[in-house]
Amino acid sequence: MNKKALHTLEYDKIIKQLEDLAFSPYGKELCRSLLPVNDREWIITAQRETSDALTHILTQGEISFSGISDIRADLMRLKAGAILGTGGLLAISALLNTAGRIKNFFRQSINGSDGADETGDSLNERYQLIEPLFPLMQEIRRCILAEDEIADDASPGLLQTRRKLKMAGDKIHEQLGSILNGSSRNMLQDAIITMRNGRYCLPVKAEYRSSFSGMLHDQSSTGSTLFIEPASIVKLNNEIRELEIKEQQEIEKILADLSNQAAEQEFFISQDFNVLSELDFIFAKAMLSKKMRAVEPKFPEENYIDIKKGRHPLIDSKKVVPIDLNVGRDFSLLIVTGPNTGGKTVSLKTIGLFTLMGQAGLHIPAFDGSSLRIFKEVFADIGDEQSIEQSLSTFSSHMTNTVSILNEADNESLVLFDELGAGTDPVEGAALATAILTNLHRRGSIVMATTHYSELKLYALQTPGVENACCEFDVTTLRPTYRLLIGVPGKSNAFAISKRLGLSDDIIEDAKMHVSSDARQFEDVISSLEATRADLEKERQHASESRKEISALKKELREKTEKLESSKERILQNANTEAAKILNEAKEYADETIRKYTKWAQSDKHIREMEAQRADLRNKLDKSQAKAAAQKDKPKTKAVKASDLMTGSDVRIISLNITGTVSTLPNDKGDLFVQAGLLRTKANIKDIELIKQPVEKDNTSRKKSGSGNIRMSKASSIHQEVNLIGMTVDEAMPVLGKYLDDAYLAHMSQVTVIHGRGTGALRNAVHGHLKRTKYVKSFRLGEFGEGDMGVTIVEFK
Repeated sequence: MNKKALHTLEYDKIIKQLEDLAFSPYGKELCRSLLPVNDREWIITAQRETSDALTHILTQGEISFSGISDIRADLMRLKAGAILGTGGLLAISALLNTAGRIKNFFRQSINGSDGADETGDSLNERYQLIEPLFPLMQEIRRCILAEDEIADDASPGLLQTRRKLKMAGDKIHEQLGSILNGSSRNMLQDAIITMRNGRYCLPVKAEYRSSFSGMLHDQSSTGSTLFIEPASIVKLNNEIRELEIKEQQEIEKILADLSNQAAEQEFFISQDFNVLSELDFIFAKAMLSKKMRAVEPKFPEENYIDIKKGRHPLIDSKKVVPIDLNVGRDFSLLIVTGPNTGGKTVSLKTIGLFTLMGQAGLHIPAFDGSSLRIFKEVFADIGDEQSIEQSLSTFSSHMTNTVSILNEADNESLVLFDELGAGTDPVEGAALATAILTNLHRRGSIVMATTHYSELKLYALQTPGVENACCEFDVTTLRPTYRLLIGVPGKSNAFAISKRLGLSDDIIEDAKMHVSSDARQFEDVISSLEATRADLEKERQHASESRKEISALKKELREKTEKLESSKERILQNANTEAAKILNEAKEYADETIRKYTKWAQSDKHIREMEAQRADLRNKLDKSQAKAAAQKDKPKTKAVKASDLMTGSDVRIISLNITGTVSTLPNDKGDLFVQAGLLRTKANIKDIELIKQPVEKDNTSRKKSGSGNIRMSKASSIHQEVNLIGMTVDEAMPVLGKYLDDAYLAHMSQVTVIHGRGTGALRNAVHGHLKRTKYVKSFRLGEFGEGDMGVTIVEFK
């Protein structure tokens, strides 16, 4: 691919984003060197690798390739037999640690039933090549604690040497301590121990130079202080120096041994470095795909482009407007028209950048199922490239690029023109543009060009294989919608925009008079086409919504039908089973009866038994017929509405077959609470039925006395218990008094008062009231199963 197109289409910015997602130096290098290719097999493989890596990320989470340094120079030294320093060996250890971590990451995705150690995708070959070399990694970590620190137990020799060093150091400090605290204390400038040239010294005053025995190593800048090594520790200092040299020799032996071990595994270390860097590069592509919400494009053999809801990757995802674009099947040349800032150039760059990304093995931010064509070359002439230094105007600059494109373009080229023929006389520019597009169309190139020339719109309408497109513009808001509409030529909308911006109608009308009648008619045709397109799109959207609704209804109907069929089969099966059972019972009974009648017919002694048997058979038939009639005439339960209920209504919970009173009215979902004795349960309005109170038909026969009426009324409405929970003592006492009166008048022998446990205040108040009530015979707290201490059982006289 030519570098100019890569820069013009901003491919380098995509690569920069890709590089930022890689961890390793060589992985970043692979990102920087990634270029589009035209090898179909390579492209398909690269796309599949990106997709497989993305699958791992989405199913297992993101993976870090940190810990991979550029060890290629260290590997070359190992090949040459050199000894690596601590930094190089630690870099190899970090690489092997990363290799183990990546190997384990892939193993977590392997769950084959045959126990095969394979990832089952395009990354399996690289996975198999990873060798963590745990023994070597652990040995390096054991010996080297940090870049400037070797472990004491890295070797027996180093451990022994460092012990001797410590002992010698302790002796020196002991000797120097005795000098600091002895008679020579007044000769010292300060009571401190210092180091000069790697040897222990004391700061001695200059006037005591001859009196203080030892070797002079340094003096202060003023000359008043001399740093002297006391004669008594010279031998010990020499011993320390020798031990330090031996320590360094031991460290060199350890590094040499570790380097030899690494050299033996140089092939696998180098292989790990390359494989992990490549995986880092592949997973960086997958992370870029995830970041862009991109998909793997298809590359059909028919060689066409079909982008579905494509989003330019360099525009803010919250602001970018997706476009649908196809070229290469019904037409190979697309001419895009419309006003400035309407999205023409963005559409042009989107198709070019998608092509470059796809041929580089990168996913594209579009809907699944989008297709791209593989090109040998992509050419783009986009933007104003006038050059003062080269004395090139805008037109000259564009024409220079166009000539270069015409010299190289063929039937395997994608050519993108922005404002083709602009910057010169409109008539000549339109003619040149038409001729250039015709030439490329004959060559078989895939071409997309933007323009304002009406002549090119006519050219697209009249030429086979050429199609118009436009970027939609909302005249009422003076804002582009950035939607690309294929098959519709665009308008510049200059008059409408000018009018909205405040230009007087006189000037606009005068301007229209200067436009030729043919041009006006053409613009009118375009306006009519645009209006028709908008209407058709609304109809299409409405039809699409209708289809979705119909599809949902069909699905719902199908599910209901399947349920009905299933219920029908189950009911028929149960009915057949029940019928067979009844027939068997009837057959057995008939056989037994026949045997008995045959026996009785031979004698007159059993006439009474025969009559009794016949009566018994008749009773059974009557019961069966009565049961069938009752089942047939059983009224269907009427659905209860929310408006039918009120607090205190008597209801029956069908599924539980218990009765109670409504505590709360139904909510939006139809759920309500029902108080059934001590049980307060939640039910749905669909699962309850109202219990109607019996209506007295003959009032005359009931009107015997006032007390009789009162007893009947109370008996029909009073409940077996009263619930005082949630009330204060002042609130509860009137309710309790009235309830006890009603219950006593209703001739109830025993009732239950529900007062709860709580603090006991309400219970004590209830018991006090019961003691003062004359018609109460006795009362007691509830037992287990009755409500325990939360209720009181009252018995009347």
